[in-house]
Amino acid sequence: MFMFNIMEITFSMIVLSIITILVLRSAWRVLRWVWLKPKKLERHLREQGFGGNSYRILFGDLKESSRVINEARSMPMNFTHDIAPRAFPFFHQSFKSYGKNFFIWIGTTPMVNIMNPEQLKDILSKNYSFRKPDANPLAKLLATGLASYDAEKWAKHRRIINPAFHLEKLKNVLPGFHQSCNDMISKWGSLVSKETGLVELDVWPYLQNLSSDVISRAAFGSSYEEGRMIFELQRELAELAIKSVQSIYIPGWRFLPTKTNKRMKEIDRQIQASLKSIINKRENATKVGGAINEDLLGILVESNLKEIQENENNKKEIQENENNKNIGMSLKDVIEECKLFYFAGQETTSVLLVWTMVLLSKYPNWQARAREEVLHVFGKEKPDLDGLNHLKVVTMILYEVLRLYPPVVALNRVVHEDTKLGSLSLPAGVQVFVLIILIHHDRELWGDDADEFKPERFSDGVLKATKGQVSFFPFGWGPRICIGQNFAMIEAKMALSIILQRFYFELSPSYTHAPSTLITLQPQYGAHIILHSVK
Repeated sequence: MFMFNIMEITFSMIVLSIITILVLRSAWRVLRWVWLKPKKLERHLREQGFGGNSYRILFGDLKESSRVINEARSMPMNFTHDIAPRAFPFFHQSFKSYGKNFFIWIGTTPMVNIMNPEQLKDILSKNYSFRKPDANPLAKLLATGLASYDAEKWAKHRRIINPAFHLEKLKNVLPGFHQSCNDMISKWGSLVSKETGLVELDVWPYLQNLSSDVISRAAFGSSYEEGRMIFELQRELAELAIKSVQSIYIPGWRFLPTKTNKRMKEIDRQIQASLKSIINKRENATKVGGAINEDLLGILVESNLKEIQENENNKKEIQENENNKNIGMSLKDVIEECKLFYFAGQETTSVLLVWTMVLLSKYPNWQARAREEVLHVFGKEKPDLDGLNHLKVVTMILYEVLRLYPPVVALNRVVHEDTKLGSLSLPAGVQVFVLIILIHHDRELWGDDADEFKPERFSDGVLKATKGQVSFFPFGWGPRICIGQNFAMIEAKMALSIILQRFYFELSPSYTHAPSTLITLQPQYGAHIILHSVK
């Protein structure tokens, strides 16, 4: 009996010791996550000459950032192109307080601002050292795809997708571009008053619908109506995802049955099911030779099947390694790339077009020069690819709009191991932030007229305008430069050419200048413009 009691006590002590060790280990991990590691990173960054707010446990700068953003969004601004104080207020505030070398806290993670062109070149070219950070799990429902991948998976997807964006392939989608633009112009024309020859309207929703229609036709061809329904769901999902990423990420929160979580997952299920149906039909048709692969999805499916077939001879290696990175894309991968088609193709181009119309309304002399060029090249005829590629003035204008109002205002990368960046030593765990909006407006790089609309700065091309430095990259730079930049520029030139052929335009007295970052740089209160028919 005595022996039994001793054994029972000993066993209890062992269990208690194990529990104590586990609790202490968990407590140590939490302490390291919420305090010790952030403070260590902060000390290292300050030693490197970076300035920023002191770390505040768990939340970092999130509360202050949210307050500053809400305050900036609560009121419009005067019509100036110095838009960073409103479009990216907390980062601009940090820039003003600490200079170019500053960091901010996103929860427990410090984000370091880099603006030196030589260091930017390293960040954007060494994509194996400076990688994409993991997205908020709920935001991943929105889209992953090529823009989110790294290393071998990124290289494989880039290789498979590249054929869809060759300039020769883009010729096939020009009729769809033209049809979509004509549909929008016809709507505008029907609204013009017969008495006055003009109409006032908010062009922003029309341009959003235009780019959505264009990417639907380009991506899905004859199935574009079904594609549009998918994209409408994507738009709702985007709004919910933004709310998600603006709050601090709490592990496990996405599993709770909140109203937002349930709706996001329901939308995702609908999108996945619809895309799966379209892709399966296309793959089956391609395999039997019954598909005409002229749209982006068709080219992607064809390229993917070719990739798989080229690796069929190595079945043993594939069987030994189910995760082999060279056997094409899975159905899930193709679905994610289709979802990305929407955001890359819809968001960027609609934003570029709306700010172009706003600025050409503000600067009628440049609008007149652009119209003169379009009429000289095309007259009243349908724009073609060769003519679009020869629009020098229009290209200069679009570049200057992209400089002043970049659709994507920032890029971020994560450092997984201690990394040298010029004279800097960045510790593992730090994120690097590339603030496009600040770099595009930097007076040291662009001169004292950096905040002025001067398309002539691009008269001799981008290389001359930037003096060969990495200071203009609205579509990114280096190996990860946006694969769809030619697509976006051709669409923008086509749409602007057709608009200029039919209308001249000016800002409405009700226009309110309020650039705001909502995934992309958008006009918070729309873009109210007066359209006049060209006689």
